[in-house]
Amino acid sequence: MSDRYGSDVLSGDWRAPRRGRAQPATADLGTVVEEVTTDFCGEVVSVDRDLHVLTLEDRHGKRRTFPLGAGFLIEGRPVVLSAPVHVRAPAAPTRTASGSVAVAGARARVARASRIFVEGKHDAELVEKVWGEDLRLEGVVVEMLHGVDDLPAQLRDFAPGPGRRVGVLVDHLVPGSKESRVAAEVAASPLGEHVLVVGHPFVDVWAAVKPQRVGLEAWPEIPRSVEWKRGICAALGWPHAEQADIARAWQRILARVSTYADCEPALLGRVEELIDFVTDPDA
Repeated sequence: MSDRYGSDVLSGDWRAPRRGRAQPATADLGTVVEEVTTDFCGEVVSVDRDLHVLTLEDRHGKRRTFPLGAGFLIEGRPVVLSAPVHVRAPAAPTRTASGSVAVAGARARVARASRIFVEGKHDAELVEKVWGEDLRLEGVVVEMLHGVDDLPAQLRDFAPGPGRRVGVLVDHLVPGSKESRVAAEVAASPLGEHVLVVGHPFVDVWAAVKPQRVGLEAWPEIPRSVEWKRGICAALGWPHAEQADIARAWQRILARVSTYADCEPALLGRVEELIDFVTDPDA
């Protein structure tokens, strides 16, 4: 004989709502929602996060506004609605670190025959940090000289010529310096027509970074009897006994450089001049 009264009424969750418990959901535009107290059913057409409300529009074009939260059905299931979270993609930069107009999606150009020479690793790293994006777009390769003394010999090996120019950036290019004498020698040589040697007045490229970026009003004056970089580290209270200390000090300085605004104009103008020289289409 069957039990016409059914099973034990207390055997299940007698407190559970007939349609199930409300689940969290986002009020995405276009979602069809029913408001349970008014039976108004419509599509989500707007959500105001500040006022914490949403607006529904039914199939006749009628609109009504309700508070976000509980009291809604989506496809017959109860939900607790919240405003959707829209994460904006970061805006594409409009300028490169050098201040040039950024070209979105541009690919690096095949390297030109022309080159830019710099004296050492620190010079190359600073040029890369500020002008790297521009140089890749122009297809310009930067090479290290490891000192300006052998520049004439290195230029003879490179063999500059039409369409194969060399721009050289040197430190401490001031009247009477060794660098100025080397630059004059190159300019007077047969290669001079296709080579441009420019430089900044600073003893070292470190000083081409604005001193305020490392908390100074000005770079300290270092006696000629003291190696300049070690003298700077000592004046700043940084370790300087080993070459690794000097390398770490430079990385500390370089980390403070983000754009051209972190460098002195005496460096900026010279690098821009070299880029123009080696990319001149009429060369």
